Amino acid sequence: MSIIRKVEVYDFTYTVKDMGAASENTHNHIGYLKGGKLPLRKYALTIECEDGSRGEYVTHWGGTRPALAQTLMLVTDLPGTDSDMREAFYNMSNRRLCHQDHMGHGPVDIALWDLAGKQCGKSIAQMLGQFRTKILAYASTYHGDYTGMLDSYEAFTDFAKQCADMGYKAFKHHGWFDGDAKVEATLIRKLGEAIGDRMKLMYDGASDLNNFADALYVGRACDDANFFWYEDPYRDNSMSAFAHKKLREMLKTPLLITEHVRALEAKCDFLIAGGTDFLRVDPEYDMGITGAIKTARMAEAFGIDVEVHACGPAHRQVVGAIRNTNFYELAEVGPKLKNIIPPVYACGYKDELDSIDENGMIDIPNGPGLGVTYDWDWINAHTTQKYVFEKK
Repeated sequence: MSIIRKVEVYDFTYTVKDMGAASENTHNHIGYLKGGKLPLRKYALTIECEDGSRGEYVTHWGGTRPALAQTLMLVTDLPGTDSDMREAFYNMSNRRLCHQDHMGHGPVDIALWDLAGKQCGKSIAQMLGQFRTKILAYASTYHGDYTGMLDSYEAFTDFAKQCADMGYKAFKHHGWFDGDAKVEATLIRKLGEAIGDRMKLMYDGASDLNNFADALYVGRACDDANFFWYEDPYRDNSMSAFAHKKLREMLKTPLLITEHVRALEAKCDFLIAGGTDFLRVDPEYDMGITGAIKTARMAEAFGIDVEVHACGPAHRQVVGAIRNTNFYELAEVGPKLKNIIPPVYACGYKDELDSIDENGMIDIPNGPGLGVTYDWDWINAHTTQKYVFEKK
């Protein structure tokens, strides 16, 4: 038994060059803006036990302000508890966040798994029962823009060809935020014509299409271009299992839904209702590695594949431990921008366009816990507020 002595949460800020945002607090409506400077805020946390062992995690695509508030609410209960009681923590947090979106739970659970891995000297994937040490990655693009990067059909098709030449076997694009169905459908068909014989192609509508009719129109373009999946089409935010069941019945392209459906039980209900072909899961979004593995095992029992959303060391450990998944999402990439995830690694870990090997694969880190070393000098230098919770 290892008793948690202290939890620290570091709220930090950093700036990404050549990017802009639709609004000050936007989460995903960001894109290329030459000369732009986009300030971003994320947070890190450490969990330290009385025996000196320590778990760590730095948020990637999560780490929003509401998530931070939830994390701070949850970690107050950790000091003085047994660090191995992750399942008990999962159930307590699930109940405690019943009026919230649960987004603050994942980072805490991931740090607890990192702690456990370091205590036993194994990677998280090894602790869970490793299935693979490498997995194919797909290039997942930034959204379309009007400012000089992915600003035309040709820019997208040229970038897809670049990715194929680099060794990628799959390519997923996010279209323009406008959600113009005709424009999106045209781009889909052009990508199919330009590169469909070299790579599996996927389209993420990112809930930007206006309505069901637009989703159907664009879905038929996915059919024509033989796309591998069609993700989160329109502005119901992919919440209606009934609507997506209807869409599935009218298309041949498989649907990938449930990025915005939180928790194991809701994802299971969505699947049983016939609303999706693939399930989506994210250890940051879906109650940590504990929640992500529960979802993957549930999907496996139904004979369904689960695709892990976004990138990061926790995401790699999850895909390393499950059979029923196809790819790792290198998100987001573009011909003129690096990934916007914070540069917090002192071990060379990265999720960039050139992170794949010659076969289009990425490695699952095999060091203890998450298998990465964080640059705490950088994190401390960029921290704007620090929260400390200690055993009384």
